[in-house]
Parts: sequence; C-alpha cells; structure tokens
Amino acid sequence: MSNLHLIKNSLTFLAAGVLASAAGSGLALTPSVALSAAAIAKPDRKPNIIVILTDDQGFADLGCQEVVMDIRTPNLDRFASEGVRCSAGYITSPQCSPSRAGLLTGRYQQRFGFDSIPDCPLPLAETTLANRLQQAGYQCGMVGKWHLDPNSVSAKWAAKNLPASAGASPQIRIPESARLAYSPVARGFEEFFEGQMSRYWANYDLAGRSLDRKGEWVKDARFRVDVQTDAALAFIGRNHDKPFFLYLAYFAPHVPLEATEKYLARFPGPMPERRRHALAMIAAVDDGVGRILAALQANGIDDHTLLVFTSDNGAPLKLTKKDTLPVNVSTPDWDGSLNDPWIGEKGMLTEGGIRVPFLLRWKGGLPAGKVFTQPVSSLDIAATAIAAAGLPPDGKLDGVDLIPFLVGKKTNAPHEALFWRFWNQAAVRSGQWKYLQAGNAGEFLFDLSTDENERRNLIKAHPEIAHRLRSEVAAWAKQMVPSGLPNRALNEQEVPWYEQYLELAPPPAANQKQP
Repeated sequence: MSNLHLIKNSLTFLAAGVLASAAGSGLALTPSVALSAAAIAKPDRKPNIIVILTDDQGFADLGCQEVVMDIRTPNLDRFASEGVRCSAGYITSPQCSPSRAGLLTGRYQQRFGFDSIPDCPLPLAETTLANRLQQAGYQCGMVGKWHLDPNSVSAKWAAKNLPASAGASPQIRIPESARLAYSPVARGFEEFFEGQMSRYWANYDLAGRSLDRKGEWVKDARFRVDVQTDAALAFIGRNHDKPFFLYLAYFAPHVPLEATEKYLARFPGPMPERRRHALAMIAAVDDGVGRILAALQANGIDDHTLLVFTSDNGAPLKLTKKDTLPVNVSTPDWDGSLNDPWIGEKGMLTEGGIRVPFLLRWKGGLPAGKVFTQPVSSLDIAATAIAAAGLPPDGKLDGVDLIPFLVGKKTNAPHEALFWRFWNQAAVRSGQWKYLQAGNAGEFLFDLSTDENERRNLIKAHPEIAHRLRSEVAAWAKQMVPSGLPNRALNEQEVPWYEQYLELAPPPAANQKQP
C-alpha cells in the first residue's frame, strides 16, 4: 500500500472516529464540522450534484409546504426533513424557457436577450453549469425536457440563421442540424436522454448501455415520468463511481396531463379530474425522487451528493381553474397544480407565477430540517454547485453560493434585491418589500412579511419605498438586453390576469414630481 493510500485511510478512520465519538456522546455536529468530516473522509471525491426541475408545479404542491391537504409527497417531504426548505424560493421567469436559461447559466437571462420563449435558443456564447462542471472533472448528464433549442416561434433567430423559406409558414421549420447545434450534447452534457413524451434523443438506453455518442431516437410509450426516472437511474448507474452532475427536468405536471392507475388510485373521491391527474403526476415525480435517493444509498454516495429540487414557474390556473377539457389535450389550460397561498399564476410576476418549491439536501454538508426564510433564486443553483465542486467564483454569475447562508456561517440575506422582467411586467423584491409594474397600466407595492402579501397595494402609503424600488429595477433593466423597462400596454393575456387578481393603480405621470 502506498504512503498516499495510508494517509487517506488514516484520515478516513479519523473522520469516522470523530463522527462516532460525537454520536456516542450525544453531541450534535455543527454543519461546518460535519462538512469538514465528510471532506476528510473522501478527500479525492468532489460531491455529486443533482438538480431536479419540475414543470408548472405550483408552490402549494409539496406536503412539506403544509399548504394543502390532498398532496402526497412522502419522499420529497423526507428530502426536506434531511435538508433545507427555502420558503421564499424564486425562479427568474414565469415561463419555462427563460427560467431554464437563467438556472443553467446562473445569470439573469435578460443579460443575453432571453425574455420569453420566442427568444430561444440559448445563445452558444453562454456558458452552462455543465460546461463549468466539465472543467472540474464531472460527468454531466441531462434527462427530460430541454426547451432551449430553436423552436417554431424563434423568429429572430431564424431571420439570422435560416433561409427565408424556412419561416414562410406560421410555424418556422427547424432543420435537425440546427436543433442539434443547441442540444444538451452541445452545451456540456456528455450523456443525455432528452425528450418530453414517448420519443427521446439519447446516447444511452435505460439498461445503461451506450448508444451512438451523438445521439439516436429512442421510443418509449410508457408513462413519461416513469421513463424519465428510469433514464436518471441509468445515468447514475453508469457514473456512480465518479463525480457527476445530473440535470433531471421532469415534464410534469405540465399539460397534457397523464398518469397510470398506479398513481391515480392514490387519490380517490370527488375532485376535479385535472387536480387528480396533477396529484398523480406529482406523486410519480415523488416516487422517482425516492428511487433516486435509494440508488444513491445503494451506491454509497448518498452522503456525498448535493441535490436541489425546484419548479420552472408557478402553475397555470387559467383564471378560474376550469375542469371541462379532457385531461389529455395539449391546449393551454389549468394543469391541476396550485400556487396557494400566493396570488396569480404562470405568466405573471406576482408571487403565484415566480415563487416555487425550493429544496436543497446534502447530508453532511447542510443542516437537516431547516427552513430558510430569506429570498433565494434559481440563479443561486449554479453558483452553489460550482463552489461545492471546488471551482473559483465567477463575477459574471448573478447568483450566490447558498451554502454559507444555509449553514449559518453568513447571517445576512443572500441578496439585497432580486429582479424580474417578463412581457410587459417588471418587478423587484428587496427584503420584505416588492414593487411590481404592470406595463403602463399600473404599479403596486406589497409588504410580503404580512398575511396580506399581494392582496393590498401599499403604494400610496409608502411612496418613498416605491420610488426607491422603482429606481432600482429601472437601473437593473437598463443593463439588460434590450435595455430598459417595458412601457407598453398589457397584452391580451396579461389584461385578464391583472383584472382578476389585482386592482390596477395608474403609474405617476411622466412630469409628476417623485418623492
């Protein structure tokens, strides 16, 4: 045995002794001590990183949120009890493609002109989290919904990159070569099982066997959530003996809703069918998370894996949560999920559109059962992951490493302010206060520390706070692409939302003196 192996073994025994002594004496290790012990025990192994993203899952729909009674998520509830639940977790957009762009780059997506779905694809000049972790020796894998490649409404990209004939019809025709140039394999993911339903572009199969390195089509007509879990498990099986990053983007509970009897049977009794199917799909995700935790345990890497769970935006309620359309249609409708107790829905910059489930778990690296109440962002996922991987901080990132805040090493808030811009809306949250501008139709100031949250507009009561936050979001937006705040009328989708959920208050006139 080499001297190096003797040193490593000695350190491992020392770490084990520290942990055993603490357990035997009844002492609780602080998170920093536990993290140090874990680092000593595996000095040559960087932590694995798994990011699990659901699609259109509202804030209410985890049991650990303690908002609704009909949800069943025992594995994610255990995930939270063994880690940290962030009660003020935010995504960067109330729509899927821009929110995914922000999460995977760690940068406000508006910095590179990505406000909404037609702004796809994610520019090739942007560095993804997978690109960064590759540099640290990680094997990177992607499973599920991608939605960052060119699509049928990518008019600006098509005008620059495709012949005019490609965009002659209402739906732009994207050549396969163009799609592949922006696919996961081109963005740092060496392994991928990409797809939403029944058809997947993959370079490995569910038995863990390698396929064409550049990818080939795999058909699987089974329930999509189970297929995506199987693909995640196959990736872990292929890579458990090396540091890995897995981005698992479930296509659930997004429409079209579907579920098998295995999951539907857990939710008997009278209820809207769309709600039953959403609960069943979220239960399937929960089962998948349970299977992933079991696989980590079986491979001896559970204590050495940082996991994050969140959603890409709030649930679409379609104002009144109608339950009239068949559940299996793809037309935009209520997906059965709930944003309670928050106001609004997908597409809005109210809390219901952007405040989402947000859990982190790293046994040995994070405290167990902690509820963190300060605002955090999906931007923080990349910064936290690269710090855990031992990479130096990058000033280009807008997120922060959350670990020092979650373990109590830093006691201030991770962010002085968080910003949003979507369609004709803009918002900023700073501490307890949130300022929201609804195009040129109205503006709002909310105190999120009260039970009223966004049910009472305080802009007349606190004009000085509104002025400060208005100035802050304007200064932020000036740095974005395109520059500035939207100053247009709300569009035909936004108007009914703001009439339904909020009472519009006219913004100050251009020549009105500000406090």
